Amino acid sequence: MILSTLCYLEKDGKYLMLHRTKKENDINKDKWLGIGGKFEEGESPEECIIREVNEETGLLLKSYKLRCIVTYISTTWETEYIYVFTSDNFEGNMIECNEGDLQWVNKEDITKLNIWEGDKIFIEKLQKDNNFFTVKFEYDGDKLIGYHLNEY
Repeated sequence: MILSTLCYLEKDGKYLMLHRTKKENDINKDKWLGIGGKFEEGESPEECIIREVNEETGLLLKSYKLRCIVTYISTTWETEYIYVFTSDNFEGNMIECNEGDLQWVNKEDITKLNIWEGDKIFIEKLQKDNNFFTVKFEYDGDKLIGYHLNEY
């Protein structure tokens, strides 16, 4: 089981996205993702997202909001639980990311990028309302075969 975080940094109607192009043997190779990564031993979701955003972008989160928890299960990779945050309050100067290229992308264009099918579903939900939710995605290899959304 993998525990990880994602953050969608917001500015001027755009999200900061990472085009994963630089890591070898990357399950997300050539995909576009929010900013984030795996928990380190003893970290809370909040500590993880603050560290990951800073490591990947050079930016420091000043405030953030937990928006959803995503569960990914697949026939070909380990189950992953992802705490998804958004933030429009950060500071600092962006750095070059060692995992890929960072780019501000218009929110309405995110689902046109090469992203996971499940990501399209939860990103559209993030944009539509502010309520907390959970969602479970089931994949057969790279193909989304089902999902279940819970709203609170």
